[in-house]
Amino acid sequence: MALTPSTMLALGTPCPAFALPATGGTTVHSEDFEEQPLLVMFICNHCPFVHHVAPEMVRLAAEYGGDIGIVAIQSNDVAAYPDDAPEKMAAEKQARGYTFPYLFDADQAVAKAFTAACTPDFFLFDAEHKLAYRGQLDDTRPHRIESGKYDDRNGAANGQDLRAAIDLVLGGQAPDAAQNPSVGCNIKWAPGAEPAYFTA
Repeated sequence: MALTPSTMLALGTPCPAFALPATGGTTVHSEDFEEQPLLVMFICNHCPFVHHVAPEMVRLAAEYGGDIGIVAIQSNDVAAYPDDAPEKMAAEKQARGYTFPYLFDADQAVAKAFTAACTPDFFLFDAEHKLAYRGQLDDTRPHRIESGKYDDRNGAANGQDLRAAIDLVLGGQAPDAAQNPSVGCNIKWAPGAEPAYFTA
C-alpha cells in the first residue's frame, strides 16, 4: 500500500458547498453550519490509518462538538470497496460511537472539490468558512505488522495538531501556516474518474 499525503489546499479557501446523505437518511448541507467553525474529515471504514485515529475523532467530537460543526465524509468507490458502502457506514458509525454525521459522497464530487487525497484527511474552516487548517490530526501513525495488520505500539492518536488549530480558531486567531499533511490510504477513485492531483 502506497501512502498518500494531503494536497494541502490553500489556506483561506472558502468551504466547498455540499449536500450529502447521512447514514440516518437525512441530507446534511454545508449551510447547516453557518456562523460556526466547521471540521470536515474524509474517512472510510476499512483504512488502518482511519482505525488508528477513530478513537481520537470520537473524543474530539465529545469535547468540541458543542462549539464547532463536525462531519465525516466517505468518498471511496464502493463498487470496488464494498466494506465502505452506506449500510456498512451505518454499522461503523454505531460501532465506533461517532456522534457526528457520516456522509456518503457517491459521485466523489465533494472529495474533488476539497482536493481530498487520503483517508484520513482533515479540513478545519473558521466561522466565516474560510480554510484555517488542513493536514494531519497529529504526528502519530499506526505500526504495520504485515499486510492488512496494524497496531498502535508507537502511540495512540492524541489529536495534538488539530486540537491546537481548533483552540486557536475558537479564540478568533489563525493557526500557524506551517502545517503538516495527513497521510494514509489514497481515496479509492472510480476507474477513469481520478482527479488531476491523484498520483498512483
